[in-house]
Amino acid sequence: MRPTGPLHLGHYHGVLKNWIELQHSYECFYFVADWHALTTHYEDPSIIAESGRDMVIDWLAAGVNPGNSTLFVQSRIPEHAELFTLLSMITPLGWLERVPSYKDQQEKLKDRDLATFGFLGYPLLQSADILMYRAGFVPVGEDQVAHVELTREIARRFNHLYGSEPDFEDKVNAAIRKMGKKNAKLYQNARKRYQEQGDTDALAIGGALLDSQQNISLSDRERLLGYLDGEGRIILPEPQSLLTVSSKMPGTDGQKMSKSYNNTIALREDPDSVVRKIKTMPTDPARVRRTDPGNPEKCPVWEFHRVYTDEATKAELTIGCKTASIGCIDCKQYVIDSILDELKPIQQRVAEYVSDLSAVDAIITEGCDAARDAAQDTMEEVRKVMGLSGRK
Repeated sequence: MRPTGPLHLGHYHGVLKNWIELQHSYECFYFVADWHALTTHYEDPSIIAESGRDMVIDWLAAGVNPGNSTLFVQSRIPEHAELFTLLSMITPLGWLERVPSYKDQQEKLKDRDLATFGFLGYPLLQSADILMYRAGFVPVGEDQVAHVELTREIARRFNHLYGSEPDFEDKVNAAIRKMGKKNAKLYQNARKRYQEQGDTDALAIGGALLDSQQNISLSDRERLLGYLDGEGRIILPEPQSLLTVSSKMPGTDGQKMSKSYNNTIALREDPDSVVRKIKTMPTDPARVRRTDPGNPEKCPVWEFHRVYTDEATKAELTIGCKTASIGCIDCKQYVIDSILDELKPIQQRVAEYVSDLSAVDAIITEGCDAARDAAQDTMEEVRKVMGLSGRK
């Protein structure tokens, strides 16, 4: 996430809930994207410095567990900038110019100067962020799938250019022997079925077999994956988009909740402010008086009910609205109560973390150390194949 201001309910329902679920099934890396924030906020970076640690506190309070996930700050891992620079040497300019969000963001953010190389190149920096950790999956919404596809194309191009080794076959055969006779036979059979018969199930079986091997190195595993599908050594694996379920959190004006629209309810919003914001929301224009019937589908508050209210209650409220047997204030109270119930435990945990900032800093430092170890392993391989390392 980019640290460009306080996190709000849109972040919580759209992203954080998915992060919390994913950390139980995958090895996850979540980071403060402060370099990305500079692409649109370089003229006033003070908000970036102020928001970074607060954002991590909000993650922790929402339920992201540093014991299950790696939490770090992008700018504290210089290898991200190095990989971005090296990938820029092989990335065609047209690939960046055709990213859908490039022109879309320029239209939406006309008040900002986006005619910079940093803004043009931010999708490539995203690719570096992903490829650095050799990610298998990237949790995204549908609007971000194009960014992951760009990353796949860049990885494919990189592996095509640098994935061949003079002694590739010898290293592959040595790695196969390390698997033991039984597993080696299963691997060779899967490779033959895929390459000779086009059996994609065999490709999956071979990949799963390699995942289970404890006595081969990461480099050997990548060689065997490349040998399996006939592409050569895979240095930077192609990630897959992991489409996540996200609630379309409405703002207090009925539009999508966004800082740009000034319609947010922050995770740290004061309860009185929550009450005031919801109570002053516009409703169905047809309900001028309490006795006027209305239509929930024309009421911005109804979008909150879609997120928070169970089906039975929504059915009752629909009848109440259409028959004017319930007033707008009473209808809004359900939303107010739900939001306050949701925010209360989060805000209590925020207060605990704020009272011990040294513990938060220790979590960030530990995450940065772990992320940098992984990043250095990747960059050692990248430098080597690009002729930037003296090691053979």
